[in-house]
Amino acid sequence: MADIHIRRDHHLGLAGARKVAWKWAEQAEAEFDMSCTYEEGGDCDEVQFSRTGVSGTLRVSDDHFELDAKLGFLLGAFKDRIEGEIVKNLDELLAAKKPASKSAAKKKKA
Repeated sequence: MADIHIRRDHHLGLAGARKVAWKWAEQAEAEFDMSCTYEEGGDCDEVQFSRTGVSGTLRVSDDHFELDAKLGFLLGAFKDRIEGEIVKNLDELLAAKKPASKSAAKKKKA
């Protein structure tokens, strides 16, 4: 069995992070045939995800995401590729939610 651990810090707050996590879960279901359940908590949410050969949790807090996944024997051979896809998807979602810089906002006003 292969394990994947990914942590990404952010400055979105819990409400913004929830939006990103929901989007991530929707993509995981649509693109990778995952079954996802989302559970909101007071200061931390959890997305449980699974499909044949994969199970894991995405923990969502006000300042970071933390993903832990276990890959079965067959998918373990593709660990690097799978981890790369997860990182790419999560980083793209976080990049889309970054607030515009002050200089970009000034340019729009002019």
